[in-house]
Amino acid sequence: MWALLRRDLRLASRIGGGAELGLVFFLILVSVIPFAIGPDQKLLARLAPAILWVAALLATLLGLDRLFQADEDEGVLDQFLIAGSSLELIVLTKAFAHWLTTGLPLSLAAPLFGLMLAIEPEAMLPVMLTLLVGTPALTLIGTIGAALTVSLRRGGLLISILVLPFAIPVLIFGVSAANAVLAGDPLLGASFAFLGALSLLMLVVGPFASAAALRLARE
Repeated sequence: MWALLRRDLRLASRIGGGAELGLVFFLILVSVIPFAIGPDQKLLARLAPAILWVAALLATLLGLDRLFQADEDEGVLDQFLIAGSSLELIVLTKAFAHWLTTGLPLSLAAPLFGLMLAIEPEAMLPVMLTLLVGTPALTLIGTIGAALTVSLRRGGLLISILVLPFAIPVLIFGVSAANAVLAGDPLLGASFAFLGALSLLMLVVGPFASAAALRLARE
């Protein structure tokens, strides 16, 4: 699993799916939205958590279509099955590699990008925490969509269609937890607990559902 993790991290950096691409996309989206909203700083600060979460979701979708596609084209998935390897652990490792190159950098950079959205200083750390806790759920939901479309060419749009409806609860609780801090709740409220529960739920369900989809594609 360690060898697979290192391999996926190297491949992500070589084919343009590394942390740099996600951060640049995140920066572009965060930079453009204030021009559309206008100069109202209070409105911008109130919408900042939602903007950061939507940007994180869209950035997470980058590269999902290549998560299993290269292994499918090269016959690596078939070799895993022949060798009797656990597809669930393989999926979990590849999802972790994807999160390390997308979710983690975006979460750590959120306070910096929050300055561009006039977010209040006391809300920067809570927003970063919500992203750290919630982005694993987005990645694991994305792995299910990537596994379902592994046998399709150019399935990126289909992955987005499959993933977005299931990502809505994560967005709702993530933004609600950040807004709880803006409302004066230092403990992030119950929404933060629900957000963590969603990530834990997907940590259990995601690998098994993705592995089942990959086995189905082999039949």
